[in-house]
Amino acid sequence: MALIVQKFGGTSVADPAKIKAVAERVLRTKKQGNQMVVVLSAMAGETNRFVDMAGQMQEQPDEREFDVLLASGEQVTIALFAMAVKGMGGDAVSLLGDQVKIVTDSVHTRARIKSIDTSLINKHLKENRIVVVAGFQGVTEADDLTTLGRGGSDTTAVALSAVLKADMCEIFTDVEGIYTTDPNVYAAARKIDRITYDEMLELASLGAKVLDIRSVGMAKRYKVPLHVRSTFTENDGTWVVEENKNMESMLVSGVTYSRNEARITISKIHDIPGIASKIFTPISDAGVVVDMIIQNTRAGEMTDMTFTVPRTDYKKAMDIVRNLDIAGPDQVSGSEEIIKVSIVGVGMRNHSGIATTMFHVLAREGINIHMISTSEIKVSCVIDEKYTELAVRALHDAFSLEKDNQPEEE
Repeated sequence: MALIVQKFGGTSVADPAKIKAVAERVLRTKKQGNQMVVVLSAMAGETNRFVDMAGQMQEQPDEREFDVLLASGEQVTIALFAMAVKGMGGDAVSLLGDQVKIVTDSVHTRARIKSIDTSLINKHLKENRIVVVAGFQGVTEADDLTTLGRGGSDTTAVALSAVLKADMCEIFTDVEGIYTTDPNVYAAARKIDRITYDEMLELASLGAKVLDIRSVGMAKRYKVPLHVRSTFTENDGTWVVEENKNMESMLVSGVTYSRNEARITISKIHDIPGIASKIFTPISDAGVVVDMIIQNTRAGEMTDMTFTVPRTDYKKAMDIVRNLDIAGPDQVSGSEEIIKVSIVGVGMRNHSGIATTMFHVLAREGINIHMISTSEIKVSCVIDEKYTELAVRALHDAFSLEKDNQPEEE
């Protein structure tokens, strides 16, 4: 008997008919002799509807009450799912985050899990029930409801898998797995059978939206095998697993891109100790995440500072920079018409020339590179947004990612 945690996203449970279809699927797995814990998101569109309603009540909704509102979406889904299972002759029990005691910190709307009490879940599992847990939500030690932020149901599922020592965690979504690039941009994209935690972390941080980055980091930390697959087919998806030596033969596993990028440049400022701190401390204090940073030293003890921020925070960051007393208005410039395109692969650790190939491909296509960032297993370039599709397709072809040449599992 295996203990399996399955998570179904909002598109998978978007209406009563789909909830029934998911219940049938879970029951089939249960009837194979498995213990089942199911984590559900709110129905597709519900969270956005709540956000809109909250905005009608307060311009800046109170975060505690906002969490109470947002958490109600999952409560509806798990109750309907448990009813569907019982209507099909099975046995299920729905549990909210505070009933399970998914204890979080007190940062509303983006809380982090501190501990989980497994006693109630284990009690119901021993009584042969399907345990249905509300994703995305938790409770503080002071009994206030919290939510984990967008993608938080993935994190709930992985956290439960870790503390329950589940045999696997299956993340069901509306795509068949992780692809070598966005299939909506390039039809030659191929589903990846196996990918490492590190590669998936990079892809998630660089724009791939299939898995929440916190859930991948937690899966890596606790060695939880993740299986990303489609709710609507029986096909195998993509396994996210620990690295083995055969995986290094794949130089590049995927090409991804992020449109949520903006660039800010401060020109001709004094190159003195503390200048970087003076720029980036107030930006950080405002909750804006800075990604790439380039400092270009000029003659005469002057320098230029260029950095990227999320496009959603561009105006906030520009206002902060313009209010600093280090540069005049004509020294501050920026652009929202950029994207970040990246290649990712554990094979980069032991092979040279991969970055050079990327630069050559972009140059051949007439695409100028504004900024470059690298790690052991990724290379990212900031380019003009109008070249997004061209860059993705050219890089995908250059590294032959359309071919099914993945290494065999050891």
